[in-house]
Amino acid sequence: MEEETPANKLHTQIEIKPQGQEPAPSSCFNNPENNNHPEGKFPFFKSRYRQRASDTWLISFFVILHLLAFITTTLFNYLPLGSVFFQPLSENPLLGPSASTLDKVGALRRAFLAQNHQTWRLFVCPWLHAGLIHFAINISCMIFVGIHLERDYGPLRIGVIYLLSAFFGSLVCSLFVRNSPVVASSGSLFGLLGAMLSGLVRNWKVYSSKCAALAVLFTVFAINFLLGLLPYIDNFANTGAFISGLLLGFVLLCTPQVRQMSKNKAGLFEYGVKSSIKLKLDRPILRSVYLLLFLILLVGCLVAVLLGIDINHYCGWCRFVDCIPCKMWNCNDRTNACEIMNSNSELTLTCLRNGNFRVFPFTNISQARITDLCAMIC
Repeated sequence: MEEETPANKLHTQIEIKPQGQEPAPSSCFNNPENNNHPEGKFPFFKSRYRQRASDTWLISFFVILHLLAFITTTLFNYLPLGSVFFQPLSENPLLGPSASTLDKVGALRRAFLAQNHQTWRLFVCPWLHAGLIHFAINISCMIFVGIHLERDYGPLRIGVIYLLSAFFGSLVCSLFVRNSPVVASSGSLFGLLGAMLSGLVRNWKVYSSKCAALAVLFTVFAINFLLGLLPYIDNFANTGAFISGLLLGFVLLCTPQVRQMSKNKAGLFEYGVKSSIKLKLDRPILRSVYLLLFLILLVGCLVAVLLGIDINHYCGWCRFVDCIPCKMWNCNDRTNACEIMNSNSELTLTCLRNGNFRVFPFTNISQARITDLCAMIC
């Protein structure tokens, strides 16, 4: 037998490939635009999905509703007087209507809820503004924050957070409101701010420039909270709506790009769809806890409102959270009495409490307007 030489041997090279491993799933953030940022992250206010104007229809609709409500309030203030759209800054430092006009269009007041049981005001006051300054600042901030959130998370989730936060804010407002008119249109903005904070915390590893985002959030919060220290704007509604938006944000706001991932996949069972379902259902226990906490607060406040509870009886300093007394405006909610004297087409009002008086060059005004002027004098 011939001895087998190495040259005659059959050499077979077998390449062994690992089996049972799926290709690494592409992240929602692994795309050419995100590669420009370290570790696939992008700034909080520069998401790659903020190019579609159609995604902002809901916030635009809410802005139109607020604008219509503000125009209606202005007309209600103009028609009885026939000369002014806004009251002087000494009466309304926000360049807005009188207190009696706010009462007509649906502002909250303790007497309306406790005595007249006008619960419809809980649904109207979140759309009212105290004045032109309030309207300009509130709507500008709402557009800035709302458009960002709607483009990232979609109109459905943001709409739910917006409406529930506004209603929850009006419930909290009614627990602290005194016998002076207040509006709660800033509540929906604070609900969006709470949702913005929870969305940032929930997706903390996704975003870069987080400190800048927090600085913007704090600035918007501080400006509008300080604005709430003026008359006619309720800061308790703002606080309640912020808590509501924060809790609902943890419940509803999953990773913002998940919904985009599923749209870019053709097959139902491709990884993107499975990943989308998994991410939307992540942390079920924690999300259930946040939802339960929100429902407890909502039901508790609703029951307290129906029972007519006034927290001001238990908290003497709470009124300073809502309105800071100043010589430039009046935070007094006491019922004032004035002596009325008509002579030569002039109206003289004298406050019976402190003796202050003032002469007005008109006489044909309503009793509600006389009450406004009396409160301003006293």
